[in-house]
Amino acid sequence: MAEDLTELESNRKYEDLPDYRPWSLAAVRLLQDVVYSSDTAVWGEILASQNRLRDYFARIGLTLVVDESNSFAYLRQLDLEQELVPSEYAELPKLYRRTRLGYGASLVCVLLREELRRFESEDVDSDICVVEEEFLFDQWKAFFPVRTDEQAQYREFSKALNSARDAGFAKLLSKDPPAWEVRRIIKAKLDAATLERLRADLLAHVEKGEDQGAE
Repeated sequence: MAEDLTELESNRKYEDLPDYRPWSLAAVRLLQDVVYSSDTAVWGEILASQNRLRDYFARIGLTLVVDESNSFAYLRQLDLEQELVPSEYAELPKLYRRTRLGYGASLVCVLLREELRRFESEDVDSDICVVEEEFLFDQWKAFFPVRTDEQAQYREFSKALNSARDAGFAKLLSKDPPAWEVRRIIKAKLDAATLERLRADLLAHVEKGEDQGAE
């Protein structure tokens, strides 16, 4: 008898669920990560249900950004200072917080962004921008004083590159030799103005290091 009541209660709970929506899977995937057009089913549903998804996410303080020209979509936190939103939204806890990258990781991101810009202006035969890890390391270490322990420096570089990967800016494509895809979301996170600011900060950091080394 008790088991029958438990089963009835369970069925009643399922009956109380709202109707499943075709865009439900797309909503979950967007909450998990950036969605690219290569995920054809989810990408198609995002394009077909943009208004419904925007309304759904706006209620929890998120903005849906769909970049059709670069074939990706992602979520960002509502900017209460830049966007005209009701004051009640300020009470919502933030689901996404900005992660401050260190000098090494910021340098990797700038180099990746530069590679993507070069790729888009020069390479017309490929759909993705790929950079070899060794090439990236050679560029990266040029911003540091010459060191005798290159293995230790490579470990620092690997840590910085993994930070860029965790931020969604790079994806490992092969291990032998190591090569990385530069993900197009980096264009949205590092626009031209941000790129120039980061580049200036990095150059100032290098110049400061050279001045200290000369003393």
